[in-house]
Amino acid sequence: MAILEVRSITKFLAKKKILKNVSFSVKAGEIYGFLWPNGAWKTTTMKCVMGLIDPEEGEIKVFWDTGLTLKAKEKIWFMPENTYLYKHLTGREFLRFNGKFFDFSDKKLEKRINELLKQVWLKEAADNYLHSYSKWMLQRVWLAQSIINKPKLLFLDEPMSGLDPIGRKMVKDLLVSLREDGTTIFFNTHILADVESICDRVSIIDKWNLIVESKKMSDIKWSLEDFFIEKVEGNS
Repeated sequence: MAILEVRSITKFLAKKKILKNVSFSVKAGEIYGFLWPNGAWKTTTMKCVMGLIDPEEGEIKVFWDTGLTLKAKEKIWFMPENTYLYKHLTGREFLRFNGKFFDFSDKKLEKRINELLKQVWLKEAADNYLHSYSKWMLQRVWLAQSIINKPKLLFLDEPMSGLDPIGRKMVKDLLVSLREDGTTIFFNTHILADVESICDRVSIIDKWNLIVESKKMSDIKWSLEDFFIEKVEGNS
């Protein structure tokens, strides 16, 4: 059953159409990859889904309701491509600050923070200030923040950008673990190898249009890279 449905959304920017009749659906309990070449307005699509901007046409349903209701917002979270963190806080303090927005007792919040720090390999650096973190450490603490409320639907914009192979492996393992625990994951990326290894279905957006909609990875008979290039070049 689809918990996210995007139906024929169209978006204009400065009177220019930047999304045209984009439609796809994401089923409960899957990892869904949203692929794109440069300039495909993939982040715009995600912002429409998240309710950060409104499309001029079309309909978006999240948890079977039109738009993002307050009830739906309690069950989702979002990790943007570019992270903006409070560098004067430690990693632990940053997670504690964000955890206060949710219905945790102090004891349960501290337990959850310790779980997350272990999951993203930041236990040893938990009490260091964020300004001392490397880029991939900041990426990991932001990922921990995005799942602090154990969301049912998680949106990730380039979650493995800037990570080395070890960091990417950690994130992929974490995403698979989240799916096994019941979280549905929608993420934008251009790293096809990561998509190929963990995604259940994919869509490809190019030149304002969705050129591949909700394709099962099991139905792609050759490499995702070859499939992607063929579809994009065929759309040129």
